[in-house]
Amino acid sequence: MAKTVLVVDDDPTQRRLIQAVLERDGFAVSHAENGDQAIQHLARSAPADVVLLDMVMPGISGQETLVEMRARGFNQPVIVVTATGGIDTVVQAMQAGAVDFFIKPAAPERIIVSIRNALSMGALKGEVDRLKKHANGRTSFDDLIGASPAMTMVKRLGERAAKSSIPILITGESGVGKEVIARAVHGSSERGGKPFVAVNCGAIPENLVESILFGHEKGSFTGATDKHLGKFQEANGGTLFLDEVGELPLDIQVKLLRALQESEIDAVGGKRPIKVDVRIVSATNRDLSLAVKEGRFREDLYYRLNVFPVEAPALRERKEDVPALVDAFVKRFNVEEGKSVVGATPETMSYLCAFDWPGNVRQLENAVYRAIVLADAPYLQPHDFPAISGVAPPAAPAEGPPASISITPVGGQLMPDLPQAVPVRILDERGHLRTLEEIERDLIQLAIEIYAGHMSEVARRLGIGRSTLYRKVREQGLEDVIKGSNDEAVDEADAQVA
Repeated sequence: MAKTVLVVDDDPTQRRLIQAVLERDGFAVSHAENGDQAIQHLARSAPADVVLLDMVMPGISGQETLVEMRARGFNQPVIVVTATGGIDTVVQAMQAGAVDFFIKPAAPERIIVSIRNALSMGALKGEVDRLKKHANGRTSFDDLIGASPAMTMVKRLGERAAKSSIPILITGESGVGKEVIARAVHGSSERGGKPFVAVNCGAIPENLVESILFGHEKGSFTGATDKHLGKFQEANGGTLFLDEVGELPLDIQVKLLRALQESEIDAVGGKRPIKVDVRIVSATNRDLSLAVKEGRFREDLYYRLNVFPVEAPALRERKEDVPALVDAFVKRFNVEEGKSVVGATPETMSYLCAFDWPGNVRQLENAVYRAIVLADAPYLQPHDFPAISGVAPPAAPAEGPPASISITPVGGQLMPDLPQAVPVRILDERGHLRTLEEIERDLIQLAIEIYAGHMSEVARRLGIGRSTLYRKVREQGLEDVIKGSNDEAVDEADAQVA
């Protein structure tokens, strides 16, 4: 998706000039005439990945706006713009949290470089914050990506459950992000910041399940050379996440039920029970009710775990979240791999949204990872995702970099035989800019077709002389376009002059 730049400036001319520079480079632009409008824009969660902030404005100044933004928790990178260049003003802005500054008027290259650097710094800071939350057990439901109805329901249920110690059973297909939901429940509860211990019950050898979960004493069995606390004691005071809980053997299910009911465990070889304070969040990709009927899962344990069920939706049921997920993965893998991929083209995003993703979010994450590592263009292309080859996408969404420019004459009047919008492509199939010669050829051809071969009008609209126009026509091999125009005879005199 295209990154959005919020331009805060009281001068409409400056806003238009900056907008032209940014849109030419593939950015989306929002405007605010003063600091109050900028704060209101951010408060309603409108798109803004970077803020260009003028320092001198009527009402509250840029400096005061920046301070207010940070006080309200708006952490978007801010680039201050000043006409004076006073060192004191710049220092104050940087101390208030600005990441860069430039003096008006600034070269377009300077503006673009500053914004790209700010985006890179913002992505790096976001990744550091995410890792800190993950390590400290502070992940919350605000960190869950997705605003679809299905994910909104999951967030609401999870936030309610987090306020108590009620056992939660998260169901859903493999790869939907059940552990992420469990971490959000833990981070949003009173136990946030305390241990979060995840155990994949399906990956533990059957003869070691009891020891790993409940611990063992030294010498309790062959090979027990040291005392082992077990996952319950590691999670004491925090949350124990039992992933794929349906894979537990029946004899361990009995001990797990006792641990839940009595809040105490019996270590292997232990002489007395050990009290533990642990919240249990379990997850499964199987139908436990069916396992109960088949005798593979204890009915009493099932009812004990399934007090508060939360169903994590499959990715195919919330495809509107795919663009946000792709954007988040691009930011993370850019940081991890030292890449500078901007995002996915509209065509690529259409393919990604059309694919069903049987492996769910995990499959999408790995696909984006592969694409980032191998990408050699600023935007991800469909061929970067072999898994989605052959999928027929719907119409491309509006988001993303402009692969073409639609041109409509003033007044919206086109020739009867022309489509309502004729594209001039500026990006090639791999997402790179086409050469100036190629773009120029398409633009001249388009102008000749729109103005029906009136070469004087074509030259005037393109801002070049008629002789220059005819020279470019010959160089580009467009003589046939002129011959095929409807009014060749009208412009015969022009050709003679050239």
